[in-house]
Amino acid sequence: MSAVTHVVLVEWDGEDRSSEASALARDHLTRIDGVDSVQAGPSVSTEGKEGGFHWMLVVRFLDHAALDAYLPHPEHRPVAEFIGGASARVVVFDVEDAIGAPTPV
Repeated sequence: MSAVTHVVLVEWDGEDRSSEASALARDHLTRIDGVDSVQAGPSVSTEGKEGGFHWMLVVRFLDHAALDAYLPHPEHRPVAEFIGGASARVVVFDVEDAIGAPTPV
């Protein structure tokens, strides 16, 4: 079984909405079966290489089936709608990795 990590990068359209988005993600996404972990927040990097993105969401799923169930799930909707309405640009990237296997760097 392979876990899937779902990464969302957001550039806000106007004011910084990171706190609201993080609270929504924490409150809703953790209720979805198959979600192993949720991390969200603005960059704390000192490198300045965010490419204009302000906020990141990382959701780790137990497997592909959990990711497939997540997208139409009612608890995903408030987060997706908030991001869609408040963002200028969004990137989504999913990567598969084997559970228990070291993640290559």
